[in-house]
Amino acid sequence: MTSAAAPAFADTLTSSDSPVVLDGGLAGRLEAAGHDLGDELWSARLLADRPEAVVAAHLAYYAAGASVATTASYQATFEGFARRGIGHDRAAGLLALAVELAREAARRAEAKAPGRPLWVAASAGPYGAMLADGSEYRGRYGLDVAELERFHRPRLEVLAAARPDALALETVPDADEARALVRAVRGLGVPAWLSYAVAGDRTRAGDPLEEAFAVAAESDEIVAVGVNCCAPEDVGHAVEVAARVTGKPVVAYPNSGEVWDPGARAWRGRPTFSADLAAGWWRAGARLIGGCCRVGPDAIAGLADRLR
Repeated sequence: MTSAAAPAFADTLTSSDSPVVLDGGLAGRLEAAGHDLGDELWSARLLADRPEAVVAAHLAYYAAGASVATTASYQATFEGFARRGIGHDRAAGLLALAVELAREAARRAEAKAPGRPLWVAASAGPYGAMLADGSEYRGRYGLDVAELERFHRPRLEVLAAARPDALALETVPDADEARALVRAVRGLGVPAWLSYAVAGDRTRAGDPLEEAFAVAAESDEIVAVGVNCCAPEDVGHAVEVAARVTGKPVVAYPNSGEVWDPGARAWRGRPTFSADLAAGWWRAGARLIGGCCRVGPDAIAGLADRLR
């Protein structure tokens, strides 16, 4: 449930005169705190092993000025947990726990600074995130829309039952998986945003952005569309297209601008994420703005100051 001070999440997107500030990269914050995420479950491993660390990471973003915490469930799936010997019931409990940990962080943040609306968004990554082989940045897994819907629906049901304020359907690589997700959230009773991973003016799988965003245009459950886990320079055009094609509020939370070198297993280049860029995204139609990989609490603090 929404915190006592918070209006309904979906209503805020259409009624507020200021943007809703999202958090930054959860995994990056956990790694900065010294936690090893070199595992197929990524940050979801800490749901079972170090739940208090997840609460602390969420708290850092709330303290920085974020109004939304995105849960540690991006890579959490029944199939992924099963490979670790975790049965269905325990996996469902961990998915629900991801929402409760973010909610606990919101309660603690409110106790320190009451009166600011805080929300929790339950993260659901694409099918490729479960494979843990980078295929979420390529899409086209050889599965049809019905098969992808059958994969996503059970976990989305569990996340929705945990009563987050929203579902974050994020880093979606192609329009086919978006179609599956739009179908999978029907009737769950929780608003959702749908965000693509993009490169230039196309999705990571090569779909034109107009076609990709149109998938969600008529969905009542999808209350915002946009992009995440992309270069900051690719956001502005995508925001304009998303707003024009769907008429919905737009979500934008790119990476820092650094580039991952898989051979060296290291980030290269300089960050290009900036609060000034984000102000331009707001003018173009973005109503939920934050960061993804390598965007930490300091960057979110600067973003919150600039946008407010």
